[in-house]
Formats: sequence, structure tokens, C-alpha cells
Amino acid sequence: MSVLESKIPEGPLKDKWTKHKNDINLVNPANKRNIDVIVIGTGLAGGSAAATLAELGYNVKTFCYQDSPRRAHSIAAQGGINASKNYQGDGDSDYRLFYDTVKGGDYRSREANVYRLAEVSGNIIDQCVAQGVPFAREYGGLLDNRSFGGVLVSRTFYAKGQTGQQLLLGAYSAMNRQINRGKIQSFNRHEMMDLVLVDGKARGIIARNMVTGEIERHSAHAVVLASGGYGNVFFLSTNAMGSNVMAAWRAHRRGAYFANPCYTQIHPTCIPVTGDHQSKLTLMSESLRNDGRIWVPKKKEDAIAIREGKKKPTELSEEERDYYLERRYPSFGNLVPRDVASRAAKERCDAGFGVNKTGQAVFLDFASAIKRYGKEAAFSAGHKNPSEAEIIKLGKEVVESKYGNLFQMYEKITDQNPYETPMMIFPAVHYTMGGLWVDYNLQTTIPGCYAAGEANFSDHGANRLGASALMQGLADGYFVLPYTIGDYLSKDIKTGKIPTDSPEFDAAEKDVKDRISKLLSASGKHSVDSYHKKLGKIMWDKCGMARNEQGLKEALEEIKALREDFWANVKVTGTGEGKNAELEKAGRVADFLELGELFAKDALHRNESCGGHFREEYQTEEGEALRDDENFKYVAAWEYKGNPRDAQLHKEELDFKNIELKTRSYK
Repeated sequence: MSVLESKIPEGPLKDKWTKHKNDINLVNPANKRNIDVIVIGTGLAGGSAAATLAELGYNVKTFCYQDSPRRAHSIAAQGGINASKNYQGDGDSDYRLFYDTVKGGDYRSREANVYRLAEVSGNIIDQCVAQGVPFAREYGGLLDNRSFGGVLVSRTFYAKGQTGQQLLLGAYSAMNRQINRGKIQSFNRHEMMDLVLVDGKARGIIARNMVTGEIERHSAHAVVLASGGYGNVFFLSTNAMGSNVMAAWRAHRRGAYFANPCYTQIHPTCIPVTGDHQSKLTLMSESLRNDGRIWVPKKKEDAIAIREGKKKPTELSEEERDYYLERRYPSFGNLVPRDVASRAAKERCDAGFGVNKTGQAVFLDFASAIKRYGKEAAFSAGHKNPSEAEIIKLGKEVVESKYGNLFQMYEKITDQNPYETPMMIFPAVHYTMGGLWVDYNLQTTIPGCYAAGEANFSDHGANRLGASALMQGLADGYFVLPYTIGDYLSKDIKTGKIPTDSPEFDAAEKDVKDRISKLLSASGKHSVDSYHKKLGKIMWDKCGMARNEQGLKEALEEIKALREDFWANVKVTGTGEGKNAELEKAGRVADFLELGELFAKDALHRNESCGGHFREEYQTEEGEALRDDENFKYVAAWEYKGNPRDAQLHKEELDFKNIELKTRSYK
């Protein structure tokens, strides 16, 4: 087992990032003009990185598979973004955000990285306000914020509608200015097919023009992968269907270690599955848990009656309802972290208390919030003795002002009015904490290849606190990568343009064309989607919210067999010339069929439960995650060895000097 060099600076925790910035090499403005950087992905991490690097003077090329720069992951949906601003004076601080993040991730992240994230978080809010992001405001003129799961403070800042979308518009406005200046070349409808290494360094990519089918060569002095996570290995997730693992997996095959693939986040507030016709699940913002109360019937017969349509949830009295999160976790209640809330919902549904037709849903009820807000509004208006009807009317108006867009979306999808009847929710795959291993500088094990945002193995540990994905993506892109990549690029000021007619580019292009030909030449009968769905079912059933040794061993064999069947029997229609959505999907599913096996291998080797990795064999008497700090307090980084099950394990031991390791408690 080799030792991974994390390059964490020496010194006290709060001084590490400042000291590091003082010590790194810089590139002067005139020399930046001679250096090229490729950025793969144009979501929060990629968009902010591309804009900032171009503003600094580097020549940037961006690549996205959509028709214009945008995010693919619906993580850019409603929720919010965390920052330790402490506007409310409720006790937040850089240290508290750091502590909450490490604890929320079940002590499986680097202290130094997490503290840096907390430290720069406030800058993100200021940056985005300056870009015109319309954050909500309260009466004092300060930015309004909310509390998300796993914390005791209000640090989640949000914008009306879709916070992520608003933040992206801020990044894209900065990108567009640089595109207009010619500092960013934007390659839309292009997909990265492979990473090119010259003398062991990342020096470019092979891309496919998804409109013409042309295979292109692009060189640079460094490559940034900001291509998101791999949640679509489950087929059904909250991701857009185009979200894939290709960029990261190509880098992995070229030598970048893939870390903690089994760390997957299940989001507790999603609209439940309605049938096998779906290709995507709809995420409902965690902000709903600020006011919505989660419950199931206390009596199984009531749950059955609701499932069969013989009873309405509004007919059950308070005494007949089990507010199970408030019961089990009184200190945090409905605002326990996502992994805890998700497992608790699964436990109730497995026990037979689920409330939709499939028995896989719980209620999220706003009746109490409507009455509470209605009374406040009535009193504020001078009505000291309001009627029940007035209270409910005013309360609905307040709830609408807070969550109206979400309620509207829910009603359109389910045909149920959430103001009148409780929402139904169930956990779904949302975010992946695993990804390409990076050091403190965000560099992978390939020199010159960087990973930012959800594409790297993350600052979140084994579970991510809600609203921290946006924070990490923008922190990486705006405030970390521009410093650290400069240190690496300072050695390239005399290198000159990287030629694309080298043997390394020839070989990489040949590999890509051979792979495309192999996919197109398969003379099978089964669609790409059918393989993706089969893989997703294996992953959800045996690598989902709960895993066990037997299921994981079965998954390893089943995924291997499915992959072999895919290459023998898949049918990819069309040609390699021009647009071919089936070919695109086939390439992505082929990667998922390799990743899925590594995922199961990683989950099987980690004989403990932590965060989003829950092994049924390792739980407390109360059904909570049981860590094994003595044997598994490390990052598991896997080196590619041809076959996923042959991947070699490298351990990065996690050293906790500022936080005491203890069993998580939200009671």
C-alpha cells in the first residue's frame, strides 16, 4: 500500500490556507497570456473556475455536452448555499461550519480541506451579491437564510426560485464577458472522450463534436475536470440523464486514483417513484424541512387504509400520527442530516408504515406551519382574535411566499395540493461524495490534472450537509483552484504551446475511435437503456440505502456478467457521423458498468457504517451507523488495473487534531 501525499500545509488549522497562499509560486500577468487551461464541465465548479482563470489572464477552453454552458445536475435546483456569515447572531462561525461539516460527514474527511471551505464560504456570498444574484432579504436589509439538516444555526442563503440556477447565472455572466473578450473558447455540444498524457502530465483531451461526430484534439498546459458526480450509475436519481462519469473515469483509466466510490448521498425529500417509466426523480428542496413535519401513521391499519385510498391523511388526529424524526432525534427533529433522515424513512416504510400505493413514501406536512405563520401574520396585522379561516388564509400566503415554487412543482407532478394535504416524499440518490482523489491543491494523482466540485472525492466525507455542494463547487472554482493551479503552471511559462500532432495524441485518438467502432459494431438486440436500468436496479437493491456482505458479493458478479453481456449484445443504432444520442448513452453506460463494480468492491471492503455508506452488519442497537475508526479512518483511493475488481487500494490516513472523534448523535 502506497502513501498518498495530500500536501496539507503545516501549522495551525486556521492559518494553513493563508500560509499556503503565501508560499506558493505565482505566474505574472504577462506570462499567463501564454498558458492554456482546459475546463471540462460548466456547472458551478467549472463555470466559476473558467471565468476566474480567464479573468486572471489564462487562455481557457471550456467543454460541455449541452447546447450552451449550463449545469446538468439538478443539485442546482431550489435549496440554497451555506456560508458562515452569522447574520442572525445565532452562534455560527468558521469553526462551527467546519465542525458541522466534519461531523455531518461522519468523520471521514480532511480537517484542512474542510476548514478552508468554511473559511472562504463568506467570500462566495459577497462574490455572488456583487454579480447580482438575488438572494432573499429580511426586513433589516440583510440577506435572509435558513437552517438545513444536521446544523443548529441558520447559514443557508437562498434566492427566490432556484438558488443554484441564480448562482450559475452569476458565474455565466462572468464567463460570457470572458468569451466576448476571447479569453474563453466555449466548445458546446462536445464531450470529453479521453485524457491525453505527455511525459506523465495531463496535456490535453480528445473530444467528440456531438453535432458532426468529428473527433477533435485539444491541448493545454493543465486540465480541470469539473464534470460532476456519478449518481446516474443508479439510473434513477435526481441528476439530469446526461450526467455521467466519463471525464472522471477516463482520467481514472489514465492513472488518476478514484476515491471512496461507495460514498453516495440519498436525499430524503424527493417525490416518490410512480412506476418504471421514469428516467429521473424530482428533488424537493431540503428547505422544506424547516417548516414541514415528517410523519407516518402510528397504526399499521391506518397506513394500509391510506395506501388503499380508504382514508385521507387529514383524517388522522395528532395522537394517531408518528412524527418519527421528532421522536427519535428531539434535538434536531426534522432537521437531522440527510443520511439519518433517509434511513429513518426507509425503516418506517420497511416496517409497513409507508403511505403511497407502493408503500414507499412518508408525509411532509405543512398544516402546523400554516397555522403558526397565520397567527403571527394576524397578530402583526393587529387582529388579536383571528378566526380559524383567517389564520389558515394568512398562513398559506406566508408559506407560499417561502415555498410557492416548490408547492407548484409538486402539484403539477402529483396532482395534489400540498396546502390542503401533506406532501409525500421518499429518499432518492442525489449526490456522490466519492470521486477523483485530489490533494490539498485539488490536483489528482496525474500531474496537471485537477478535479473540482462533485467530480473530486470531496470535502464532505461520507455524507454531505445540505447546501454544501454549491458552496464547495464555487469555493473550488472562485477561491481555491485559481491559486493552486498557478503554483503548478509557474513551471510552464517557457513551455510554449503543446502540440497535438504527437504520438501521445495519436494513441489517445486511436483508443477513442476503436472504442466507438466497438460500440457501433455490436450486433445485439438490447437497447442501451435496458442495460442502464438493469445496472440501476442492482445498484439500488444491493448498493443503495443499505448494503450487506452477501448483497455486495452478488452485485460484483451480477455487474460483471451484465457488462460482458452489454459488450456482446447491446444494439447501438446509427453511425459515428453526426448526432447520435444512442452512441453517447452507450459510452456513458459502458463506464457506469465499470464504475458500478468498483463501487461494490469499495463498499464490500469497508467493514463499517459511516454516513451514506450503511452496512447492515455494522449498526448500533438503535439502528445508527457504527464506525470503525481503528481500522477504517482513511480515504480509500483505488488505482486502475484493467478490471475494476483488480483495482489496487491506496490508503490516505485521516488525522484528526482539532476535532474529537465520537459517535454521531442528533438526539
